[in-house]
Amino acid sequence: MVRPSIARHGRFVAAIIIDSIGTGVFVPVSMLYFLATTPLTLVQVGAALTTAGLLALPAGPLVGGLVDRYGAKPVLQAANLAQALGFAGYLVVDQTWQIAICAWLNSAGRAVSFSCYGATVTALAAPGQRERWFGLLGSVRNLGYALGGLLSAVAVSVGTHGVYAGIVIVNALSYVTAFVLMRAVPNVRPEAGQDAAGGWGRVLRDRRYLSLVAHQLCFAISLFALNIAIPVYAVDVLGLPGWTAGMVFTLNTLMVGFGQGIVLGWLSGRIRSRVLVAGHACFAVGYLLFLAADHVAALALAVGVVLLGAGSYTVGEILGGPITSTVAAESAPDALRGRYLALNQLAVTVAGAVAPAALSGLLSTGAAAIWLTLVGVSVLGAALATTIGRVVPAAQSRIGGV
Repeated sequence: MVRPSIARHGRFVAAIIIDSIGTGVFVPVSMLYFLATTPLTLVQVGAALTTAGLLALPAGPLVGGLVDRYGAKPVLQAANLAQALGFAGYLVVDQTWQIAICAWLNSAGRAVSFSCYGATVTALAAPGQRERWFGLLGSVRNLGYALGGLLSAVAVSVGTHGVYAGIVIVNALSYVTAFVLMRAVPNVRPEAGQDAAGGWGRVLRDRRYLSLVAHQLCFAISLFALNIAIPVYAVDVLGLPGWTAGMVFTLNTLMVGFGQGIVLGWLSGRIRSRVLVAGHACFAVGYLLFLAADHVAALALAVGVVLLGAGSYTVGEILGGPITSTVAAESAPDALRGRYLALNQLAVTVAGAVAPAALSGLLSTGAAAIWLTLVGVSVLGAALATTIGRVVPAAQSRIGGV
């Protein structure tokens, strides 16, 4: 398989790195920031952020048509500026509605960015290189989040108003920098004369693509388990040491960051849909291991079982992430790719909105409830992967175009 040309599009990669580090720094301390810099309560801050997230849900689909008309680059740059403005606003907010507005700019900008992301990678990467590109950028994001997380830990240990403000200022500047870097990225638009007739109606009538979006929803639900369910389960339910949650994140980050490219090289020539099925199987094995840890009495052994489950879970993420993105991008017609990928990204956004309440509710019911439910989600995901392997040509193709 041909390696992606990083040097040729280095500024795009740099923009992703800057974005991910900034996100990794702010997300872990977001609630702490508002509690330290405003007179608002935890409930008020949470309500503002939740409202912003819900209001941002339509943003991705709404800009799909703009991507198809003007290309992904200007829309992505507008999202960068929106997020820069949102973070700058965090420096002066002190009321619930003000946080909601600024958080909406950030949430909507991030939804738009991810909707444009697949179209940009598809335009930059030649067929046969796209799994590598999506894998590379996924690795870069994970390592950026990890570095950002380390910096946030340092910031929390200091805990001064100035440090918190510095985090926000750096984030705002990071999006301005990403905007500037994106100026050098080519803006590939559909060629004149390509058939864009039908618009959203055509997208929503495409049953083959809708099955792919359903698969994306299942895959995304599993991805959110890492941040929402696994740490709480390990520490609060199993009573394992607090560092166990950190070990799970570290293991996941290192495996994705350094192993994804290697695994994709090994998988060159494999049929994409079959690899997706294997990814869901790895998710399911991980969930069963988490459940098994609830029945292990020895502390050290329980920690080992949880880490083994996290390893299996992460292999599922490595197998499915780049291929899911590639199939979604290549299954969309050029003239409507913005709309198609916006619909696919909406599945991820919906999963992110639903997952906190759904997973925490299941977790409060018991270990069997949450992990067997997620096993069921994985089984459904594998069934959908098999379905798209029959009806979606891009899912029938081999990794790397071999």
